[in-house]
Amino acid sequence: MPLPTPASSVQTRFRWVICALIFAEITINYVDRAVFGYLVPELQKIFHWQNSDIPEIALWFEISYALGLAFVGRLLDRVGTRLGLALSLVGWCLASMLHAGMATVFGFKVARFFLGLTEAGAFPGAAKATAEWFPRRERALVAGIFNSGSNVGTMIVPLVIPWLLVTYGWQWAFIGTGGAGLIWVFFWLGLYRLPARHPRVSPAELAIIESDPPDTVTEIMPIRRILSTRQAWSFILGKFFTDMIWRWNIYLLPLFFSQHFNLKILQFGPPFLVIYLMADFGSIGGGWFSSSLLKRGWSLNAARKTAMLVCVLGVLPVMLTTQVSNLWVAVFLVGLAMASHQGWSSNLYTSISDLFPKHAVATVAGIGGTAGALGAIALLKFTSWLFARAEAQHADTTHVYPVLFVIAGLTYLVALLCFHLLVPKMEPVRSQ
Repeated sequence: MPLPTPASSVQTRFRWVICALIFAEITINYVDRAVFGYLVPELQKIFHWQNSDIPEIALWFEISYALGLAFVGRLLDRVGTRLGLALSLVGWCLASMLHAGMATVFGFKVARFFLGLTEAGAFPGAAKATAEWFPRRERALVAGIFNSGSNVGTMIVPLVIPWLLVTYGWQWAFIGTGGAGLIWVFFWLGLYRLPARHPRVSPAELAIIESDPPDTVTEIMPIRRILSTRQAWSFILGKFFTDMIWRWNIYLLPLFFSQHFNLKILQFGPPFLVIYLMADFGSIGGGWFSSSLLKRGWSLNAARKTAMLVCVLGVLPVMLTTQVSNLWVAVFLVGLAMASHQGWSSNLYTSISDLFPKHAVATVAGIGGTAGALGAIALLKFTSWLFARAEAQHADTTHVYPVLFVIAGLTYLVALLCFHLLVPKMEPVRSQ
C-alpha cells in the first residue's frame, strides 16, 4: 500500500499506528495459543483424556517455544523486525490450523510443538519494534499496551470458541482462528519500516523517537557477552519465575473452573471476560504507572521497581482462590493476580530496552523467553505428576489445585528479589 510523505511542518504520531499493529499481533498470538485450553474440557470428553494427559500435551508447546526463543531473538536482530515477525505469524497461524487434523494425545503434542516453535518470535519482535519506534520514556506504556493484547486475545476466545464449537465443531475453532490471523500480515508488511526511513514520519516525530542518548554499546553483542551481564540475568530469572504462572493459567485455568465450580464451556464467557478485562487494565496500568513516575522526576530504578513491587503485592491474594466457595470471589482473586502479572510483565519487558542497546533487545527477550518456557515446563511437569499421583490413588484431583495456587502467589516475590539483587541501580550495559 502507498505510504504518503507528510508535510515537513506537520508533527505526525505514526509511532502509535505501529503500537496498534504490535498490539494486534500479540492479540492474535494469544487467540491461537489459548484455543486449546478452552477446548480442553470438551476434548477431554471426546478423546477420554485423563487430567494428567493435559499438562503433558501443553508441555510440548513449551519445549518448542523454549527452543525457538533460543535463536529467534538473534534471527530478528539480523533479518529485521518487519520480515521476522511476518514469517513468525504466518507459521503459527498454519500450526494452529494443524490441530484440526489431530485425534490422539501424540497428534496434539505434535501440533502444540509446531505452534510453540513458530510463536517464539511474537514477544521478542514486539519488544524490538518498541525499541525501534519509541523513546525510553514511552516504552513502558507501549509495552503495557501490546502486552494487553494477550488479555484481549484470551477474552476473545471464550466468546468465540463456544459458538464455533457448537455451530461447526471443535476442528473449526482451530481453523477459523488460525486463518483469521493471516490478515494481519498484509497490514504489517505494508506499514512497517524503520522510523528514519518511513515516509509517514515527520522530522518532529523522528526527533521524539530518537531523543534518547545514543547507545553506550554500538558493536553487536555476542550472546556470551550478554549472558555475562547481571542485567541479562535479572530479566532471565524474572521470566523464569513468573511466565510459568501465566502460562499455567492459559492452559489449565479453564479446567480448574470446570472442575472446581462445575462450569460448562458455554458458561466460560462472563467469568473469563472479567478475568482478562482486569488483566488488560493491569497491563496498561502497570506500564502507565512507571511511566508517570518517570515524568514526575523519579529515577528509572525507583519508578520501575515501585511499579513491580505493587504488582507483586497484587498477586499474593490468589493463594486463597481454592478456599472460597463463591465463583465471583474466585474470579476476582484470579483477575487481580492476572492484572498484577501483566503490570509486572510490562515493566519487566521494558527493562530490556532500559538496560541494553537496541540491537540486542530481541536477543535478550528471546533468551528470557526461553527461561520462561523452561519455568513453564517445570510447572507443567509438576502439575502432571500431582495429577498422576492422585489418579493412581483414586483420589479427588481437585485437591491438587491448592498447592499450585500457593506457588502462583509466592513466585513473584522470589522474582522481584532476584531482579533487585542483580540490578540494584538499573544501570545500562556498557562496553568493556
